[in-house]
Amino acid sequence: MSQIGNQVTDFNVQAFVNNDFSTVTKQDILGKWSIFFFYPADFTFVCPTELEDLANKYDEFKAAGCEIYSVSTDTHFVHKAWHDTSETIKKIKYPMLADPTGVLSRGFDVMIEEAGLAERGTFIVNPEGEIVSYEVIAGNVGRNADELFRKLQALQFVANNPSEVCPAKWEKGNETLKPSIDLVGKI
Repeated sequence: MSQIGNQVTDFNVQAFVNNDFSTVTKQDILGKWSIFFFYPADFTFVCPTELEDLANKYDEFKAAGCEIYSVSTDTHFVHKAWHDTSETIKKIKYPMLADPTGVLSRGFDVMIEEAGLAERGTFIVNPEGEIVSYEVIAGNVGRNADELFRKLQALQFVANNPSEVCPAKWEKGNETLKPSIDLVGKI
């Protein structure tokens, strides 16, 4: 069943961010764009490469009005320990959400019940708290922050320009399409 248009379920979780612990709730995500970036576990192999990729592009996401939330079923204590021991993870400035009870992983339907881990899922959430994009990929394949940023920009563009659509490989500044009967069969 599609997740598009679904509201993010209520949640209240611990996070490790800015070398401190904090609480993040659904209320915190409303009013801005958000990315929920689920990954299986801390101290693994593919996960740190993805989290570093996001960390390297984090300033661009923030400038676009979007907060990134990485999420695993590890605790906030484990996130801190990973941050303290890994040069790669030390680069992260976005909140690392702890989901040991699986409230987020189940809410976004990415929980691998028999393992107690989250699938590698990416969700873009609009300021109203609705899922507008998602992708779940096999655990042995990493994701690309550049492509995720392109998707965010396209979703923001169409949210602000509802009479236009973004064609394949659209990038900010490129031409869009205005759907009409005149375009039918001409593309």
